[in-house]
Amino acid sequence: MLTRTDLTTKMHAVAGSAPMRWRISDGLVPYEQAIEEMEREVAAIAAGEADELVWLLEHPPLYTAGTSADSADLIEPNRFPVFATGRGGEYTYHGPGQRVVYVMLDLKRRRQDVRAYVAALEEVIIRTLDKMNVKGERREDRVGVWVRRPEKPLLPDGEVSEDKIAALGIRLRKWVSFHGLSINVDPDLTHFTGIVPCGITQFGVTSLVDLGLLVMMNDVDVFLRESFEEIFGETKNEAGAALCRER
Repeated sequence: MLTRTDLTTKMHAVAGSAPMRWRISDGLVPYEQAIEEMEREVAAIAAGEADELVWLLEHPPLYTAGTSADSADLIEPNRFPVFATGRGGEYTYHGPGQRVVYVMLDLKRRRQDVRAYVAALEEVIIRTLDKMNVKGERREDRVGVWVRRPEKPLLPDGEVSEDKIAALGIRLRKWVSFHGLSINVDPDLTHFTGIVPCGITQFGVTSLVDLGLLVMMNDVDVFLRESFEEIFGETKNEAGAALCRER
């Protein structure tokens, strides 16, 4: 079977397709409102009434449970709000300092291959990190992007420790994607201790700032856009949606 690395190719839309809308929302967008907005956008894209959308935002502190979540992995159920969500995967955390990217693409215009799409999203993250001199890596047995931590104690099997820096979770409806990915820029990493992130106990979680990079969210956004365009094609600016936000 081909690995996700083997599947990594550009997934540009067919000729004549409009550029993807690129939206950045300021402040913290409540999760429920983000889901409602995604549902509207996905329906419009599937109906041919809207162009594809990549939406960058931050959420207030919360946990989400994917379709494979094990209740035993929710260690502190009363710490933050918990939302069941239709994306794949298990428990994850979202909060300030984490760049969440909701990706709404019509794969009928691109490539109707779920594994290739996941590999393409991972490649976007890997290229984004590379632009900041961080080596992100994929693992065939676990989705997401990881960084090696040679300064930490070795794992029990003698391998170098590694931490997760970016998570993925997607859903498709009529071959239109939603949900997407998150990159830890400077979140409070102690907030991850209320769950077993993605059901994986033997590895930790890190962020760009934890790795020693003094980067701002705006810097990451620039590199993200460059990487998205390399893999998925042209984007165009769009103002943020008129959602209630908080700080």
